[in-house]
Amino acid sequence: METLRSHETFEKRINQSNIVFYFTAGWCPDCRVIEPVLPEIEAEFPNYTFVKVDRDEFIDICQEYAIFGIPSFVAFRNGEETGRFVSKNRKTKEEIVQFLNNLPN
Repeated sequence: METLRSHETFEKRINQSNIVFYFTAGWCPDCRVIEPVLPEIEAEFPNYTFVKVDRDEFIDICQEYAIFGIPSFVAFRNGEETGRFVSKNRKTKEEIVQFLNNLPN
């Protein structure tokens, strides 16, 4: 999974197709729980590019896109948001896969 390094990269990525941003933080215990299964999820969805966004490093992006809880996922295609799984609750692999399956093709 790519790790976001700059605002410029974020702007480039949202304008590509099938991008999923994973919002997380090093101190987040619920994020640590799902991280071991993220490579499996990425393998199940090869048509998507997954980008990890550190909430503390990019708090302005989180505010702009109303990311108030982590872990959270937001999908984009060609600059348009296509789906979001945003909440403060712990997420399971099954819930993340269901979210990705429900994104528009």
